[in-house]
Amino acid sequence: QVQLVESGGGLVQAGGSLRLSCAASGRAFSSYTMGWFRQAPGKEREFVGAISPSGGITVYGASVKGRFTISRDNAKNTVYLQMSNIKPEDTAVYYCAVGRVLGWTSYSRVADYDDWGQGNQVTVSS
Repeated sequence: QVQLVESGGGLVQAGGSLRLSCAASGRAFSSYTMGWFRQAPGKEREFVGAISPSGGITVYGASVKGRFTISRDNAKNTVYLQMSNIKPEDTAVYYCAVGRVLGWTSYSRVADYDDWGQGNQVTVSS
């Protein structure tokens, strides 16, 4: 099992930037895909993006592509979500998660992950 602790959320103005961090402990961090999801009130959890174990591959959901960037530092067991040109519709609770299996496989579904962070509120004011 992996423990994930998120930080960096808060209130930001539209057009601004924010960086979320997710620190992991437990399972071998560098061997697993890491994902970011978000959930707005009354909506299903939405795939934001994912990064391969080495960090060499990143993929993004259509609503954030070109504005958000995922990176990881395996020496620090930490994954980051850099959010730029933030929009009011980005308001949500953001979650990081660890892939269910080793390596880079399926990554866009909630079921692809089995350990989740506590969630971090991001609120965007217009």
